Amino acid sequence: MTVRLLDRPVWSTLATRHARFADGGMLARRFRAEFGPLAAARDDAPESLAELAELVPVDGTLLLLQAEAIVLPPALVATTTALGVQMVLERLAEVPHDPRIVTLGADDGPAMLALAALTKPGPFAPRTPELGAFVGIKQGGVLVAMAGERMKQPGYTEVSGVCSHPDARGRGFARTLSAHVARRILARGETPYLQAYATNTPAIQLYESLGFRTRCEVNVAVVARA
Repeated sequence: MTVRLLDRPVWSTLATRHARFADGGMLARRFRAEFGPLAAARDDAPESLAELAELVPVDGTLLLLQAEAIVLPPALVATTTALGVQMVLERLAEVPHDPRIVTLGADDGPAMLALAALTKPGPFAPRTPELGAFVGIKQGGVLVAMAGERMKQPGYTEVSGVCSHPDARGRGFARTLSAHVARRILARGETPYLQAYATNTPAIQLYESLGFRTRCEVNVAVVARA
């Protein structure tokens, strides 16, 4: 096990624990569309980048995320770029368990998708919840906050999909749900990690308060065919 697996987390999850959810070959892979737009090449060799280009929908986009600078083949163009941070848990802070936390299942899919569409915590597709367990908090039977797991490498699991409805913010839901997910990952003998946009100072401060520390910057690009 090596933390270098996290340099290209999309590739390493699709080449290992999430290979069953992948489209592509030995040089580039993407999550199948119903699981989200994340994609990656194994490396920056011309043949790898060419295989990556073939995965981009003719009339759509894919999302790239990696520590190294993103190199694109002539067939692709970046429509949006951003800088993020990748954070790895060092020691989880003491956060009391919230008895309102419930495990989310298939019946919660539409509500999860609606909450993600409203709050935009990152790529979230109809079958994203199948990538790892999700939990949430409901009020009056309505889902108002959630968090879960997405990418998984040997020894690591990503905390993802952390979001709260605008009317439910400021109540500590993101903190308690993130801690719950991280605690469950630790119980499996794995290390939790996550990504956040570098400009999202409140989220970074929240994760630092939980014991996450920045490992590296990550480059993000939405790519389309040229």
